[in-house]
Amino acid sequence: MARVTVEDCIDKVDNRFELVLLAGHRARQISQGAQITIPRDNDKNPVVALREIADETLSPGDLKEDLIHSLQKHVEVDEPEADGQELTDQTTAAATTVDADEPEEAIVFDRMSEEELLAGIEGLVAPEKSDDY
Repeated sequence: MARVTVEDCIDKVDNRFELVLLAGHRARQISQGAQITIPRDNDKNPVVALREIADETLSPGDLKEDLIHSLQKHVEVDEPEADGQELTDQTTAAATTVDADEPEEAIVFDRMSEEELLAGIEGLVAPEKSDDY
């Protein structure tokens, strides 16, 4: 294949924009030292990437998964949150198992209602404006 065009690859990857993303990702991999699966023939990395996709030496699905994985910065794990009462029970239970000889001290957290919070905010005085801010 002397010249690679989008039409050579479009039957492997349906969306042209996805093809550009995959070929760009593969070209970056090649520039970082990844092994190529076809002869280079003095072609540049983007052309080699398109030729690999057109010759089906690489699976577009695998390239897509690798692209997604490379873009992920942080994977958040959904874990159910424990209620405040359950945390208090767990803390009290842990304290009683560790210090069985000492008397139990109940851990109590201060709770404030919405009305109490609003009343406290209304009592605050706004700072005076100065030229420093």
